[in-house]
Amino acid sequence: MSKEETGKISVETENIFPIIKKWLYSEKDIFLRELVSNASDAITKLKKISLSEEFDGGTDYKINLDFDVDKRILTIEDNGIGMTGEEVKKYINQIAFSGATDFAKQYQNSENKAEIIGHFGLGFYSSFMVSKKVTIETKSYKKGETAVMWSSESGTDFTITTIEKENRGTKISLYLDNESGEYLDKWKLKELIKKYCDFLPVAIFVQGEKANREKPLWSDEPSKITADDYKDFYSYLFPFSGESLFHIHLNVDYPFRLQGILYFPKLTHELEASKNGIKLFCNHVFVSDNASELIPQFLTILKGTIDIPDLPLNVSRSYLQNDPLVKKISNHIIKKVADRLIDDFKKNRTKYEENWNDISIFVKYGVLTDEKFYDAMKDHIIFKNSENSFSTVAEYWDKNKEKNQNKIFYANETEMGSVYMELLKSQGLEALLVDSKIDSHLIQHLETKNPDWKFQRVDSELADQVLDKDSKSELVNEANETESSRIMKMFQSALPTEGVQVKVESLKSVEVPGVILLPEFMRRMTEMNSMFNREDTKSLLKSHTLMVNSKSPLVKSALQAFEGVNPEKGKKLARVIYDLSLLSAKVMDEKEVSEYTKRTTEFLQEIFSS
Repeated sequence: MSKEETGKISVETENIFPIIKKWLYSEKDIFLRELVSNASDAITKLKKISLSEEFDGGTDYKINLDFDVDKRILTIEDNGIGMTGEEVKKYINQIAFSGATDFAKQYQNSENKAEIIGHFGLGFYSSFMVSKKVTIETKSYKKGETAVMWSSESGTDFTITTIEKENRGTKISLYLDNESGEYLDKWKLKELIKKYCDFLPVAIFVQGEKANREKPLWSDEPSKITADDYKDFYSYLFPFSGESLFHIHLNVDYPFRLQGILYFPKLTHELEASKNGIKLFCNHVFVSDNASELIPQFLTILKGTIDIPDLPLNVSRSYLQNDPLVKKISNHIIKKVADRLIDDFKKNRTKYEENWNDISIFVKYGVLTDEKFYDAMKDHIIFKNSENSFSTVAEYWDKNKEKNQNKIFYANETEMGSVYMELLKSQGLEALLVDSKIDSHLIQHLETKNPDWKFQRVDSELADQVLDKDSKSELVNEANETESSRIMKMFQSALPTEGVQVKVESLKSVEVPGVILLPEFMRRMTEMNSMFNREDTKSLLKSHTLMVNSKSPLVKSALQAFEGVNPEKGKKLARVIYDLSLLSAKVMDEKEVSEYTKRTTEFLQEIFSS
């Protein structure tokens, strides 16, 4: 080529660079990722060539970033493969500016910046997002080639000139515009290198200081990585996050390429399940910290890295949503997670149970939202039980179905000491314990999948086993009324007329005067509709039952007073029994507790003053 050559890129739309700057301004940090990853590619290509060819120069491969504050110049220089003059014209003039007309037509009125990034490859072109002028000084590794300098200002003109350059490689100089002075700062550049290029397989220096880690742990063979290596890498990626429970190393070559490490973090709150801590990479270059299209929602609890070489570097959300490869990868990750959990369940059940509090949320959410995950995990969902051990529903069913009359009793973990549980345990029965509002959805789902299973909450209906069905037939009075009917009449006259029904039964325990029963369906619906809110106790009490124990001495005393010389005392004592039952069921709000306290205090004063 001649010593100097000038030209004009053929585009119909003038001033293409201002359009780029306008629509990609908020993404302008990306230019550094693009230029540094291009430099890394140039070195990678030369490393491959070195296996079969000889060339001048050493093998101390590196990328240098430097800047001149006074001249407002930022440089990115590599000692990679370099380019000839013809290659510059081919790869810079033809590729960098190709499609500019289509871009202008399609996107100058667009509002979706992610779409622009996804559909129009930035590459070297992104340098004009921050520059008023860009130069490329490059020399090919090939012997006898002349170095050239390509230069262009913020327009469509370019100049190529032969120059003197001693060493192979490429140096790009960005003459920064007035809005981009932030890139003339060492700490800013080091921060961006760590974010975007930390794991590129070549040393990157910013004004002489190394700025990247180079080798990602996920590219090593899992058999060569120690437990401490995984632990240290997690701490490096997510400082101040504590320790992870365990990890999954992804390493796939076919039918797609995928590498990465996913960690299961310890959760301190149920809502942390919505956080996304997975970093997405493409050939070791950081792409995004939002992998929501790759990872199903129930796995966003996970932290770690995913590297997919076959994704475009400037991937958009719409690309991830529509690419069939993404769905295959997502299914593979779901399978790997399920495989790891099942393996732990079978080989180390004790450890699995110890980790359950931390992993149960996403496991339950997963089986509710993903059919394949349900199929894999259905036999490995565990619940704590009232015997202070863990069991799957199938294990509980096989052990208790006969004495439970084909029912699966369950209760909230906070109800372990409740009157309901005491009645159940007194007859040698056990219940599964739930500890999260998502469990109402899960129980509903399990019943749908397993028609033989009928879950019964312990406060919705008393088990037949706690009722004293062998109690002697009741005697009737002169008015032909049984004791049960008279007890019911007393309570009906003493309690509010709306929302509460009275039922009288003989319980095997004489210590319990009464219990509140809440409809199973209503309780489930209330909890399912308030996943992240406090339960609406008012709606629960719109329809409930007070089951009165006719064998209770306190109930008998109330009836004696009601039918004797002090009916009001009997009614007040009946109201106290009702209040105590509400209190035990934990469905009183603060106002109702205050009113109960006031009523009870007045009643006690009446008793001791009479």
